[in-house]
Amino acid sequence: MHFPPQVDGDLVKDGVCAVLIARKLGVSQPTVSEHLKVLSQAGLVRPKRIKQWTFYKRDEVYIRQIKRTLLAKV
Repeated sequence: MHFPPQVDGDLVKDGVCAVLIARKLGVSQPTVSEHLKVLSQAGLVRPKRIKQWTFYKRDEVYIRQIKRTLLAKV
């Protein structure tokens, strides 16, 4: 998915603002926050707080590790 430039936070370094994710998916901010909270607890994304916003970035290292583990079991 492509996201527009953000005022606060760098898309690559900090991740994507939850507001932009909600807008892109066409869901409410509380809905996207709940789903991102679950993904964060699972270790798949990392939240980063900047001012009043929360930015989320995929944890590529952990995702690769999970993929290797799953592929080894099939």
